[in-house]
Amino acid sequence: MFYDAQRASRSFYLSREAFHLPTVIIGRVCHSGIIRTMREVKVKGVSGLCTLDSDGGPQILLSESASVSQGCSSLNVQATPEIEKKYVHHVYDAIAPHFSSTRFAKWPKVANFLSSLPAGSLVLDAGFGNGKYLGFNPDCFSIGCDISAPLIKICADRGHEVLVADALVLPYRTGFGDAAISIAVLHHLSTESRRKKAIEELVRVVKKGGLVLITVWAVEQEDKALVSKWTPLTKKYGEEWIGPGSLRVRSPSSCTLESIPETAEKILGENEKDSNQSSVQILHEMTSQNEGIKTTKNQQEYFVPWHLPYHRAEVSGVSACAVANGLAKNDDKKGAVVYNRYYHVFSEGELERLVSGMHDAVIVDRFFDKSNWCIVLEKTL
Repeated sequence: MFYDAQRASRSFYLSREAFHLPTVIIGRVCHSGIIRTMREVKVKGVSGLCTLDSDGGPQILLSESASVSQGCSSLNVQATPEIEKKYVHHVYDAIAPHFSSTRFAKWPKVANFLSSLPAGSLVLDAGFGNGKYLGFNPDCFSIGCDISAPLIKICADRGHEVLVADALVLPYRTGFGDAAISIAVLHHLSTESRRKKAIEELVRVVKKGGLVLITVWAVEQEDKALVSKWTPLTKKYGEEWIGPGSLRVRSPSSCTLESIPETAEKILGENEKDSNQSSVQILHEMTSQNEGIKTTKNQQEYFVPWHLPYHRAEVSGVSACAVANGLAKNDDKKGAVVYNRYYHVFSEGELERLVSGMHDAVIVDRFFDKSNWCIVLEKTL
């Protein structure tokens, strides 16, 4: 009885105090930082409108941090690069229902971490996907965020307390949670400083003594046949990022890419403005030149395909637009629309190096599990 009361009290507290931005509740939708007067809120990436319920249905929370422009940020690292927009965000928006239906098995190590948390713990899940770990431990209270509005809707319809947010600008108060998890998220971030910033945010939102579990795909994949289906990005295009936008053509002498440096986030010079090639065209040229190339030494940047069956793709019409725009292609043999997802797979020790300079967290565990590198951090300040 005491625990139920404590849980109810915490749930009420969450409704307003959890968020890094001021929160306004209108009807059944909670929106951080912006007052909305309309009765319907349009969710980016979801066809139609998410109508406000009057029957006590699940809340859908929208955060300013999910804004595409993020113009209010003074840090370039928070501006989403074009490759992430087109080959991560747009892809997961398009494949959300199919992706969700294939993600049900819990990883034992993640399950053990969540089960080990004390009763009453508040767990923050950043980048939860289809939310398979939300509520996994019934003795803990779980809330989560993800960049994909369609995935948010799937989880909200299941009754979870979730919101759209960017992993680099988590909309929670500093020191709010007892623990945080980031499962298979950081490998979708295309620069080292963005990956480091995401880790700093995870540490920021937990209290002193709080734990953070992070898992990422490893270079050392156990299924080599799977890796052979990936498209390596072997052009070193790192320095060619122009602000948060697209790429420019690089000379043929480019070498293999290991990590995308932050020097890329600069404004395009006047001599580059005449280029007629889009980032999508350039990336397609890069990948087409590398058809059939297998994993090379130090290769860490890949396009990993997702096959969306035709009968799934026909539901929203989003895939037809993606194919028309060159962001996906039809595979009639497999009867599917093929999307490419950007991945930076991590080498051994890379995850640890990202946190080596942090003054407020220490590594308390590290392990390799199912082709993933994993660490557990403890906040010390």
